[in-house]
Amino acid sequence: MWGFDGVVLTPRLWELDVSYVVFIVHALPFLGMQFFLYRHYKYLKKLSWVDIVFFILIAIFGGALGTLAIVKALFLVNFNNLTVVALLQKTQPIFAIILARFILKEPFSRHFFRWALLAIIGSYLLTFELNLPDTSNKDLLFEAACYALFAAFSFGSATVFGKRVLNKVPFQTALFFRYGFTTLVMLIIVLSLGTYQQLEVTTNTHWLFLIIIGLTTGSGAILLYYYGLRYIPANVSTICELCFPLFTVIFDYIFNGNILSPIQCFSALLMLFAIYRISRIQAYEQVKKDNSLPLQSKLTT
Repeated sequence: MWGFDGVVLTPRLWELDVSYVVFIVHALPFLGMQFFLYRHYKYLKKLSWVDIVFFILIAIFGGALGTLAIVKALFLVNFNNLTVVALLQKTQPIFAIILARFILKEPFSRHFFRWALLAIIGSYLLTFELNLPDTSNKDLLFEAACYALFAAFSFGSATVFGKRVLNKVPFQTALFFRYGFTTLVMLIIVLSLGTYQQLEVTTNTHWLFLIIIGLTTGSGAILLYYYGLRYIPANVSTICELCFPLFTVIFDYIFNGNILSPIQCFSALLMLFAIYRISRIQAYEQVKKDNSLPLQSKLTT
């Protein structure tokens, strides 16, 4: 679903302002959630002000900044190099682990830097192949790549902040509050920028894509993802997530006729393998940490 969104759905909204698009794709699902998740408002009373701050941080980084950056990147490439932009998102675990070291005081694995360096090399070759970055205005790939990496940083930040609150509430509640706070943050942004006026130029076709994104590849995909995580271990989910870049490549070829060069194919495999190893190391460290906890702490967790 995420691969289909990044290649087929979101780029079709390139005529609209980025902030307006991000606001709508969060506001529509949040409005829909009112009908079947309204009971989760009761959890607000159980949250401390620190928990609220972390939810706001999740909304700012994972909802607002991250989505703004990746949508901007997809708009910049204008149906070219969509696969590259989508694949660069997979560097998210690198940023998550680095931020967890400073925010959650989680130690680095001794193998982390080796695989992180390999992933960085793979992501560079994927984007620029054997060439130097072109920072001119003629080629927007460099700018799009920067936005995609910033999106990976933002989503990685949201992952770290999410660890602080997911033990306090059910995953449906976390999703509900994430969309609620993100909608509030984006409302402030569109009002301050005046992009709410894009309502006047939003066509029926635009609304169709916005509704599909909001209800399927947006909130629907995240809900399915969290639901699935309840029943499979982390190492299995890491393998399953590799379907995202795989389908991105397939959809980009089917709908746009784009295909990666041999160097980019090799680079993508190199980057994804390194990210896979990092994710496996992260899952192993988490299991080792859980096994070292006293029984009462495990039950609490």
